Amino acid sequence: MIPFLDLGAATAEIRDELDEAYHRFMDSGWYVLGKEVDSFEQEYATYCEANHCVGVGTGLDALTLALRSLDIGPGDEVIVPSNTYIATWLAVTQVGATIVPVEPDERTYNLNPKLLQAAITKRTKAIMPVNLYGQPVDYDAIRDCTQDTDIKLVIDNAQAQGAQYKGRTVGGIADIECHSFYPSKNLGAFGEGGAVTTNDETVAKRIRSLRNYGSTVRYHNDECGVNSRLDALQAAFLRVKLRHLDEWNQRRRGIAAIYLEDLAPLTPRDPQFILPFVPDWADPVWHLFVIRTPHRDALREHLQQHDIGTQIHYPIPPHASDAYSDLGFPSDAFPLANQLTDEVLSLPMGPQLPPTHAMSIAIRITESLSTNDEQ
Repeated sequence: MIPFLDLGAATAEIRDELDEAYHRFMDSGWYVLGKEVDSFEQEYATYCEANHCVGVGTGLDALTLALRSLDIGPGDEVIVPSNTYIATWLAVTQVGATIVPVEPDERTYNLNPKLLQAAITKRTKAIMPVNLYGQPVDYDAIRDCTQDTDIKLVIDNAQAQGAQYKGRTVGGIADIECHSFYPSKNLGAFGEGGAVTTNDETVAKRIRSLRNYGSTVRYHNDECGVNSRLDALQAAFLRVKLRHLDEWNQRRRGIAAIYLEDLAPLTPRDPQFILPFVPDWADPVWHLFVIRTPHRDALREHLQQHDIGTQIHYPIPPHASDAYSDLGFPSDAFPLANQLTDEVLSLPMGPQLPPTHAMSIAIRITESLSTNDEQ
């Protein structure tokens, strides 16, 4: 069996360090915020080349509190990708702003900067792209669309911890960048967790207050905040994993290189079989390795028959979900997002995946698609 992702293997590799962090935390006697959270925030801010990091409860909370820190709410518009996990949209909904979806670039699947200008109005307060699958968006191209405006760039960086854009580590490039530490992420906790990174001290202070009941001084509440503090035990574990993140990301790059090389011969034979595209200014961290084919379902079944796990990211675009049926988007409003849901397939990926397994997966994919060609 080749699982889609083996979290147990990652834990086993660094178990001694995790055990040490656990005992250090338990012996500290301080279990909410405190030293572990403070230390992680400092270390992660440095890693992201950002001035500030604020740990919060979840990745969705990071997005929501980022928008709240900018006073975005009813009457405002936030541009989001049509092709993303629903959390990106939910954050806009939670602050009462209006969702304005924009289609992706067909090569990268990230938000297409060429479509931004037509979506921007006087009510646009923020653009919230996603560094999807571990690959950064084109920050500069998006910024070019907001010149001479007060529109903020808020990045959903749930999937790209450690990725680089033009030689800079993502996390400290946009006005605000939001991170998820869900267990399956490149930097994953053993439960929920999230963070906001920024170079804006005012934004950082506001989010520190908002995450803690709207308070920075105990029993003094300046506004109606929430309880969304990064769990201190998770922070201790994340500090351990952060030390391994670059090495583990490099292993992911090695697995991606095997897939790209071994599957490349398929593309001349079948133009509809599409491998990931990486712009020359991007250094992705391969949170996911996503291929496209109109034969996706047959391919997935073939791999399953050979005990190879796969996933679909994502089977339902936000505009087609029941949660957003009230927005009244026509079924064909976002054709590329719709097409991707029918064709994308995520292959096994992770730092503990043996390279020989990646080679075997490529062989099985070749078998399946060759059968389709014969038929």
